[in-house]
Amino acid sequence: MYKILRYSFYDLIRSKWCYIYFGFYFILSSSLLFLNNSLAKSIITLMNVIVVLTPLIGSIFGAMYYYSSKEFVELLLAQPIKRNTVFLGQYIGLSLSLSVSLLLGLSIPFIVYGMLISPEITNFISVIIIGVLLTFIFTAISYYIALSNDDNIKGIGIAILFWLFMAVIYDGIFLICLLTLKEYPLENFSLFSILINPIDLSRILIILKLDISALLGYTGAVFQGFFGRKMGILIIGSVLMLWTIIPIIMINIKSKRKDF
Repeated sequence: MYKILRYSFYDLIRSKWCYIYFGFYFILSSSLLFLNNSLAKSIITLMNVIVVLTPLIGSIFGAMYYYSSKEFVELLLAQPIKRNTVFLGQYIGLSLSLSVSLLLGLSIPFIVYGMLISPEITNFISVIIIGVLLTFIFTAISYYIALSNDDNIKGIGIAILFWLFMAVIYDGIFLICLLTLKEYPLENFSLFSILINPIDLSRILIILKLDISALLGYTGAVFQGFFGRKMGILIIGSVLMLWTIIPIIMINIKSKRKDF
């Protein structure tokens, strides 16, 4: 697996799209630090960008990379190599390359501006960790979608539609449910709705870490009121890890059953 992972990582890290991805976050973080006197405000702005853009990039790259390397994968499968070794090696290499671009794009400006000694550095690290987790989660989901669909247009379309549902449509459906069922107790429903959306989970986790109750919204306020701040952070972190592990297991199962 290590050789396939290393090949995928170096193949992608040399791609112009990884440089564009790195350049976007580098320019964004540099601009925020230059224009804002408050590091906390810069971190909040980064959070709003990362929880939406990072899953989108992971969804697109996960599906596109599988389809672009499909012939190479079929060649590897003709060799005495385990299937899960090939697919998991590719997935991890892809996720690591995107995560490195994100990490360097955000970290270099903070190092240059001397922000590592700021008391907000732990919150900045939390934002980076959330970005990496979302990259692994949505890359795994889109890779699984591509693995399940031979038609590349259909696979990429479903991956983008899944991101669109989680990032935009899901919140609209949730608000409609709240308005329709406002006469009923909705605390348990709200807690469940949070756990099945990794983007909302990530946003609430960062806000809890920053301790900005005004930005929590209804679901975040319910979550904090039910579990408390420290326990809420621990639970959300654990659920995000499950969101990372379960798609990997699904990729492993699907790779063993797929007929090429």
